[in-house]
Amino acid sequence: MITILNRTRAAFTYLAVALGAAALCHAAFAADPGASEAAAPALLAVPSADADGAADASDGPAYGPELQGFDYPHPVHDFAFVSQGQTLHMAYMDVQPGKPNGRTVVLLHGKNFCSATWDATIRELSAAGYRVIAPDQIGFCKSSKPAAYQFSFQQLARNTHALLAALGVHDATIVGHSTGGMLAVRYALMYPQETGQLVLVNPIGLEDWKAKGVPSISVEDWYARELKTSAAGIRRYEQATYYAGQWRPAYEPWVQMLAGMYRGPGKAQVAWDSALLYDMIYTQPVCYELGQVSMPTLLLIGQKDSTAIGKDAAPAEVQAKIGHYPELGKAAAKAIPNATLVEFPALGHAPQIQDPQAFHKALLDWLAAAPANR
Repeated sequence: MITILNRTRAAFTYLAVALGAAALCHAAFAADPGASEAAAPALLAVPSADADGAADASDGPAYGPELQGFDYPHPVHDFAFVSQGQTLHMAYMDVQPGKPNGRTVVLLHGKNFCSATWDATIRELSAAGYRVIAPDQIGFCKSSKPAAYQFSFQQLARNTHALLAALGVHDATIVGHSTGGMLAVRYALMYPQETGQLVLVNPIGLEDWKAKGVPSISVEDWYARELKTSAAGIRRYEQATYYAGQWRPAYEPWVQMLAGMYRGPGKAQVAWDSALLYDMIYTQPVCYELGQVSMPTLLLIGQKDSTAIGKDAAPAEVQAKIGHYPELGKAAAKAIPNATLVEFPALGHAPQIQDPQAFHKALLDWLAAAPANR
């Protein structure tokens, strides 16, 4: 059932659920003598910022744990549903075209992105006649951030499928970027008859970092790392990885979008869900199942990308052999039976933001020519 919730009522509902889940999570930590002493109480209160965090506090706006205060480019709706015994909500944009062509595109965001970062792509697709649905996944952005949740790509795919079914969408082109690319592959494998085409934009999970030697990072350690998130750190990382060393003012709103949640009163919960999500990404690569993808697939790969989860924690010899997207893109195109590979030699992890003109031309040309999965 789709419910356009009153925001005030939704906030109180979410608070009640989160507090109950946090209590369960706190009890689980307390029962484990090996757990970090600082981790359990940190889930129930915002910890003191470190020196970098304190300096960053005046660097921009503060947003709520569900990105309250940050405006999206189109009206935001909420899909309320029950998952794992909790009442949750997925925020989403549903943009109808002026002259519909009868096709629907679903846009799945990455780990450090939100559905709002698809703004330019939504506008291009809508102008071309596509209905565009762009959700925020559970644990991200304007959607619920449960304190206790078994995150998996299967669960996120089920959530997305439930949203689309509620909207009456049973045949769509699924487009996934970064972590959203991992989710898009999982969705396509679980719902092949409802996935007309698949588009993967610099997806991660094309290699098994654990198998290649990246050490496991505990959820507690991920949490500690996430608590140190700052706008300056986000900006440095995105410039190097997402934009191939370039920086433009147009990228800054997406930095502030993320950093603002870590300045706000929900910082601890945002960091905790982020830690759970990083563990999901590290432990659930999709590279072993690419041969089972049956529908026409487009790979849009910025060649300057070097993304690899946990790379900074790996030994130098491991760092040297992971995150090579020129190789990963070609290997994925070879593994997927009906794949088309488009490479962007000068672009990084986010080609749709770095060079929207080149990206959207490649995307729209392929969509116009790609056969349906029938």
